[in-house]
Amino acid sequence: SPLKNKFFLVLALAFHYLCLTKQHIRDQSMTDRKLTLNIRGRLMDLSTPRVMGILNVTPDSFYAGSRTPGAEAVAARVRQIRDEGADFIDIGAYSSRPGAADVPAAEEMERLRLGLSVIAREAPEMPVSVDTFRADVARMCVEEYGVAVVNDIAGGQLDAAMFDTVARLGVPYVLMHMQGTPQTMQREPHYDDVVAEVFQALARGAQRLHAMGVADVILDPGFGFGKTVAHNFDLLAHLDELAALGLPVLVGVSRKSMIWRLVGGGPDDALNGTTAVHTIALMKGASILRVHDVKAAVEAVRIVGALPTSKPYGHD
Repeated sequence: SPLKNKFFLVLALAFHYLCLTKQHIRDQSMTDRKLTLNIRGRLMDLSTPRVMGILNVTPDSFYAGSRTPGAEAVAARVRQIRDEGADFIDIGAYSSRPGAADVPAAEEMERLRLGLSVIAREAPEMPVSVDTFRADVARMCVEEYGVAVVNDIAGGQLDAAMFDTVARLGVPYVLMHMQGTPQTMQREPHYDDVVAEVFQALARGAQRLHAMGVADVILDPGFGFGKTVAHNFDLLAHLDELAALGLPVLVGVSRKSMIWRLVGGGPDDALNGTTAVHTIALMKGASILRVHDVKAAVEAVRIVGALPTSKPYGHD
């Protein structure tokens, strides 16, 4: 069909110009290349997928069970993430749930300073990712607290300085796709071809970042950010094609409405469904799972990893 042909043309072009960047190893196919991240000067091997535990320092996260009101609750959550086996802590101070109110940058920074200080005390050895779309906030977290990864839900679309800032900071960057803003993204999202459009946007963003000198780009299709339930599952079905670009893929579906709208209940009832989706994502090449429930995600990684296969986690 014309749409199918358009998708494969876009994928082929994206694959071609990503191969031309300096960061990719010449004379070696991208799927054979070992995926790694430079985390504070040390290479993290992604041959086995990694788990990123969510630390919300917001009062209005969509999943009430993840809220941490006060320093003691933050400390308890940090210890839980560490003890259950996560590889990263992902800290966020700006709720990106659909329709959430805007938070001033100064308030976001204040919340993050509290949380990052607790992490430094409770789990100083753990790599930290900051979930922010603001370049100034990202810079503060990296320069003042040694944050290792910038996780941008807007993929640079809400702050024109973000790409330059990440290039100067020299840290890995999560490039996520979002249609609209957190305040507008779920107002009738529309695509002519969600897979082609999302993957094309990510490939273009990755090419631009590589050209600016950002060595480690992690792709995130943005489940639930300007997508219907059908859009989300269409992206999940084609996740292996995104992984074929040769960059790490992060999946953030934990307890989201794409799960509980399908199976019933709400976020509190969505752990089993989340684990099912995580298993599918791992088998389709996901490198990082961003989760509320660390223990369950770590177990999913171990179980999928036990499958006999010639290539890890679904890479052909």
